Formats: sequence, C-alpha cells, structure tokens
Amino acid sequence: MKICGFTFIRNAVKYDFPVVEAIKSVLPLCDLFVVAAGDSDDETRSLVEKIDPVKIRIVDTTWDESLTKGGAVYAAETDKAFDVIPPEYDWCFYIQGDEVMHEKYLPAVQSAMLENLHQTEVEGLLFGFRHFYGTYDYTGDSRKWYRNEIRVIRNDKSIRSYRDAQGFRKNGRKLKVVPASAEIYHYGWVRSPKYMQDKITEARKFYTGTEAAISRQAMQKEFNYSGNYDALARFDGTPPLVMQERINRLNWKVEVNLNKVRMKPKYHLLHFIEKITGIRLFEYRNYSLLKK
Repeated sequence: MKICGFTFIRNAVKYDFPVVEAIKSVLPLCDLFVVAAGDSDDETRSLVEKIDPVKIRIVDTTWDESLTKGGAVYAAETDKAFDVIPPEYDWCFYIQGDEVMHEKYLPAVQSAMLENLHQTEVEGLLFGFRHFYGTYDYTGDSRKWYRNEIRVIRNDKSIRSYRDAQGFRKNGRKLKVVPASAEIYHYGWVRSPKYMQDKITEARKFYTGTEAAISRQAMQKEFNYSGNYDALARFDGTPPLVMQERINRLNWKVEVNLNKVRMKPKYHLLHFIEKITGIRLFEYRNYSLLKK
C-alpha cells in the first residue's frame, strides 16, 4: 500500500497558516506529499520545502484571480495537487493548510486504509472535525460547523474537489465512504485578531469579489472574536504535539461566555435537540456513508 498526501497553500506566512504543522501531522503515513504552492507574496515555498526535502514535491501554481464566486479557486488548486500524484499510489490523504490530525489517530487511519484497500466500493474515508475558535481552548458548538468530511480518497482522477474544496465528488455524485475513526482539528479561526481579519478579507475576494472584500476591511481592522460566535464549548482534550510550539506563542486573549447562545429561534431549538439526543436533524452530508 502506497500513500500520497496533498494540499494547496498560498501566503501561509502572511496570513499565519499552520501549514507546516498540517503537513507534519500526516507525513508519517505518507510515502510522498504533493504541495500546490501558489504565487505567494512571502516565504511560503521555502517554508514548505524545508519540512522534508525527500518526501515533499512542490508544484508551483498561479491562482486564477477570476474565480471570485463560491471559493471555486480552492477546489481548482486542490485538483492541481491531486492531478500530479503518480498512479502507483493507492490512497491520497488531503489536508488543508489550517487542519491538523492528532498523532493519536495515525494507527487508526493506517488500519482503515489497509482494511479497505481492496474494498473497491469504498471511495474514501470520513473524518470527524473539531473546529477551534478564538484560541486553542474553545471549539464551535453549533450547526454552522460541519461535523464530518472526507480527507482520504482513492487515487482516481475522476474524483474532483467540490465547491470550495470542503469535500469531493466523483462524476458529480457523492463519494461512498466509511469512517476513519479519527478527527481533524481545524484551526482556521485561531489567529491573532489582525491576522484573522486580513485572512478573512483575502478569502472573501474569492467568494464576493475584490471590491466587496476591500470595503469590508475598511470598516474593520481587527476581528472581534467575542462578538462573532453563536455557541462555543471548552476543549478538554490534549493538542497535537506538532501544534505545541504554536500554542506556546499565543499572545492574545478572547473573552467568551460558554453559556451564551446567539441563534435564531429555529436553530436554537435544533441545537437543544442535538444536545439532548446527539442527533443533528436535517444535517447536510457531502458523502454517502456505506454500511459495514
């Protein structure tokens, strides 16, 4: 069994992406790792290059600045990395530049890939997600944070990144997947308030266009974490080892009230039902879960 990791990244230093930690977290499983390195304004390429010169293969790319709707540029960059993975690799592990897998999950993911290697109906592995917010102490606790997504796929080039690279589709249909029995920690909403606002403004260009993004940035120079959450929970686990140095550098505070819930009445009711039953009613699923 041969495994290749892949990701895309641009301006990781400028916008404080934990891309080094992201790649390192899954690298022990990978024989090769492909990075689509976009046309950055900083030292992103050399940063990635130094992680592991033997395993990492960099593909230099230019982002299509005309893709300004729905985050489609992220899917396009994901596909650029996926498409250069050689055919001898069986599984492909996708990790985004602000996602990290805890080392405790490495054995489970490897086992899942081995167990399903010859189960041809299995097209991918499904991971749970924890979305951190503000600092490394809090996670999102509402329906707006997706609970599961595909992060390991077959090396089948008819599989394409979907919409804004949240998941994957094959010939337009959802992939058939089984659980990987592992979680991905998403740190996209943990940065200093200045970095966070700059990153949001940059990302918004690829959803709403440049003018709208610049207009919003003019109104707000730093992101207000305390006023932009609907429900949070305290994280009581241990962080991935690769994140420890970054966590030690944290130099800002976020004041939150874990008892405060800001939601419209219908979402408040659904949130309450989920807390009581563990069931998320009307949940959007970007995959087809196979029964074992």
